[in-house]
Amino acid sequence: MVTREQVEVVVERIRPFIQNDGGDIELVEVADNKATVRMSGNCVGCPSASMTLFMGLEQALRDEVPGFDQLVVV
Repeated sequence: MVTREQVEVVVERIRPFIQNDGGDIELVEVADNKATVRMSGNCVGCPSASMTLFMGLEQALRDEVPGFDQLVVV
């Protein structure tokens, strides 16, 4: 079972890169091996945000958190 703490470690490592571009990321929930996040700042509406999330954060979570299944953005 994926824990909030496992996901937070990865999110905190990715967060400075997002903040450097004027955005931020908030971990909303971890349940059923899925993590729900919310983007804010310059990330809202940015065409590169989905690539950052799914090629960066989701891949890191899959690599580092055993059993991680899906990243959901709200």
